[in-house]
This record gives sequence, structure tokens and C-alpha cells, in this order.
Amino acid sequence: MKPRRSTLSVPGHIKKMHLKASQRQVDVVMLDLEDSVPVDAKEPARKMVIDSIRSLVWQDITVTFRINGLDTPFGYKDLLEVVEAAGPKIDAVVVPKVNHPGDIHFVCRMLDGIEMEKGSSKRIGIEAIVESAQGLEKVSEIARASDRLKTLVFGIVDYSASINARLVSISGHGENEEAVYPGHRWNFEMSRIVMAAKAHGLLAIDAPYGNFKDPEGLRRSAALACALGYDGKWAIHPDQIDIINQVFSPSREDIARARKVLAAHKDAEEKGQGAVAVEGRMVDRATVRLASQLYAQAKHLKMVD
Repeated sequence: MKPRRSTLSVPGHIKKMHLKASQRQVDVVMLDLEDSVPVDAKEPARKMVIDSIRSLVWQDITVTFRINGLDTPFGYKDLLEVVEAAGPKIDAVVVPKVNHPGDIHFVCRMLDGIEMEKGSSKRIGIEAIVESAQGLEKVSEIARASDRLKTLVFGIVDYSASINARLVSISGHGENEEAVYPGHRWNFEMSRIVMAAKAHGLLAIDAPYGNFKDPEGLRRSAALACALGYDGKWAIHPDQIDIINQVFSPSREDIARARKVLAAHKDAEEKGQGAVAVEGRMVDRATVRLASQLYAQAKHLKMVD
């Protein structure tokens, strides 16, 4: 699967932002029809998103779009009309407020029908946003609901509202957490999503950081997510992309460490040795697997030959 280190969320009804997004150094662009679009702009936004997906040159960017919730009068129309009109250029549909595996079943069956009717050979993926207590309770069932699923995304604001958590910042997107909790307030929720995602071969994507004028806060938030096993993070402003890409890319030190582990493991295998030591530390097969994954990512990102 292509990297999803950074996902730039772009309002579907602001056309000039679509062209700029297609020219960014970002892994994923998500054209949004949900939260960022006012109710009276839903219909025109859908047409703009269709036109942008079809007409713009997206280079190596993964192109996704977020439908409105399936509990609204807009969600099914977003899915039907956008996929029918622009399906071959869409990599994934982002489904918000997924509370039950049935939500994924519905989207999957709709995609099956549209692709059959259009004779499309491309199979569109699904990204599921888990953003409620209901969704988190059923996250493992959601993760195995369809082989179209590519990622689980943590929706921090709606999740906070669903459990009646305290609002500690203007945006609600992860700032000022240290002021109210002596530790990582969302460690359990984020770890639970990662566990479900990785158990079913999916990527885990973290929620955006709301204060786009706080680069150090963003870097801390991204580093915490990366340490928990997340593969990427949403961006709500283009200025956030570089920091997110840096945090979720292997560092030179990471690559050098992986090379040492892999070289030592290869040498041990050639000598018929079971255990391997690197710099005086024993390395087991799980560490070798981590090193292999990191090195493969670095290779995909053209950071190594």
C-alpha cells in the first residue's frame, strides 16, 4: 500500500484549493464533502469534487473523498454520484462516523454495484473514521468488515463529544491536553484503534492537530502517534504537511539501525546461528521484522537504493 503519512483535508466547495492541493508534496488529498462544507453548499460541492477529481493532474497523490454521514440525506448521494462520475480516478472513499460494521457493508455493496455497472476494473478502497464510543466498542468488527478497507482513522473531536470529555481548546483537535490530564489523555483509544487496524492488515491514521500555527505542538502530537504505531496523520493546513511527513518517515538514524540489524541477521542465518547480537544487544525475530518494515518503507520513499 502506498504511504499515507500525510492526508490533506480540502473543503469540497472551495475549488481554488483543489488545484493547490494537487500540487502539494502530500501523500493523500481528501476532498471533503462533510464537516467543512455548509449545508447549502453540499450539492455544488459534490459537482466541484467530481470535476476536480476528473480534470486535475494528481501525480503520485492518493486521491480520496469524504462523504457525509450515512445518517444524513447527503451521504448515499455523495457515494453514488461521485463514484459513478469519477470512479477510475478515486483511490478510496472516506466514511465518517462509522459506528457499526454495517456501515462498511453498505458502502462496500454500493461500490460493488457501481463498479459492476460501469465495468470498472479498479477496486476503490474504504477508509473508516472511528469517532464515537459506539464505534470504538466495535472497532475490531469494523476492521474486518470488508477487504476494501485500507485505514482506520481516529476522529478525536466527535469522539470527545460522544463521551462528554472536557473541551480544552478552540478546535478540540488535541491541543492543551497536558493542562487537564497527567499523561496522554487518548492513549487507550488510539492504541485500541492501532491494535484493530494492525490485526487486520490496515493502516492507522491519527486525527488532525487543530492549531496550525503551533508547529512544535504538531510535531509532539505526530511523534506520539508514530510511537503508538500510527502510520500517518491528517493535516488541516498545508503548512502542516512537511512536519507530518518528516515525523512519519524513517530518519537517517532509523535507517542505519535497521541496516545493522538486517546485516547481522543475514550473517547469523548464513552461519546457521539462531540468535543475533547487535552492539552488545540480543535481537530477536520481531526486531528483525520491524527493521525489515522500516527499510521497506525507506525504499518506497526513495530514501535508500
